[in-house]
Amino acid sequence: MCMVTCASAQEATPEDTRTQYPAFLTNSYFTIDVGSIGYLFSGRQLEPGFQVESVDVPRLAVRVDLFGHHITKHVSAQVTYMRPVRFVAYDNVNGNAATQRISTAYAGVTVVWDVPVNARVSAYGEGGLGVTSRSGFEINGATALQSAHYAAGLLGAGLAYHVTPNTDVILGAMYSPGRQSFTQPSARLFTTGIRYHTRPLSAATVEDNRRAGFVFPANIVRLAYTTNLLAYGVNTFFSRRLPIFWGGNVEARRGFTLDYERNLFHTKKRFAFDLGASASYWNSNGNREIFRTLSAYPLFRLFLARTRPADLYFNYSLAGPTYVSRAVIDGRKTGERFTFQDFMGVGAFFGKTHRMNAEIGIKHYSNGNIFTSNASIKIPLTLTLGLAF
Repeated sequence: MCMVTCASAQEATPEDTRTQYPAFLTNSYFTIDVGSIGYLFSGRQLEPGFQVESVDVPRLAVRVDLFGHHITKHVSAQVTYMRPVRFVAYDNVNGNAATQRISTAYAGVTVVWDVPVNARVSAYGEGGLGVTSRSGFEINGATALQSAHYAAGLLGAGLAYHVTPNTDVILGAMYSPGRQSFTQPSARLFTTGIRYHTRPLSAATVEDNRRAGFVFPANIVRLAYTTNLLAYGVNTFFSRRLPIFWGGNVEARRGFTLDYERNLFHTKKRFAFDLGASASYWNSNGNREIFRTLSAYPLFRLFLARTRPADLYFNYSLAGPTYVSRAVIDGRKTGERFTFQDFMGVGAFFGKTHRMNAEIGIKHYSNGNIFTSNASIKIPLTLTLGLAF
């Protein structure tokens, strides 16, 4: 009882230090870009003895700087990920009247050097090490296009227009070299997007958020049960009809998850950022195969309603580094033992001190095509119960 009472009081007292960004988030940033990708895919990539009628090369692409941090005023480092929205398609290879899509993705770490042009505009150059990945395919049991996976440099440059102290509009270009041994063409990506910086909050804002009196639990321990008794309709809806999440080719039948979440930052009333860790046990839907996952993950929680009976929220987590115990599940290659975890859900904190937690959501495992195989794993509706302290 003392633990619950003290934790409840903590949220409205000066001892709550979570209304200022933690050190690793201070002067960090996140970027979302869209644009055009150019690469010369053709029949040249096919193995001898194979011919293609046509090759469709979609140009729309995305780039996400998942996390960047300013090391000095003009130097920063970032983790970046790039891929086309739709993959290159080979149509009617050797007259088979089928379409074969090859996934391509690029990821890496780059160092960025920023040079001010004037008060509003700066130019930057970037360079680092990246990974290029391309899936292949077979025709009648023979390799028609081989997979490709290799490390190579990344080079880029661009302009940033500083709209506000926290927000930039970015115009950028990135180059990833090809590799002759895989007949993989070089790629050029031209994008525009938004970059958001987490600058230190003012002392007045920190104090105002701290004294607002809304409950933001510092720690949560939770146990979850997953079942496909209601099938996979929710997964399908949010991956196809309202595409804000992902599906998967491998289906989980049921599972159990134990996780812990620690709140690192919150605003006055609506937003919280947590880091979490989880261990899960899964049973596949096809061959009833058992596999396990260990994950670390970021969590973004948006409180939708604050009421006396309960605080209602929506949460979303993406790109949580994960170890998976199987690389082949139900006969499908899900990639390597390293993958990423994504999940989203709705839930509530309730009870006299809002320390009880209940949530329902869906989950997904995928390596983002940074490996040549990526069947991905679909996790159906999951009920989670927890205790905050």
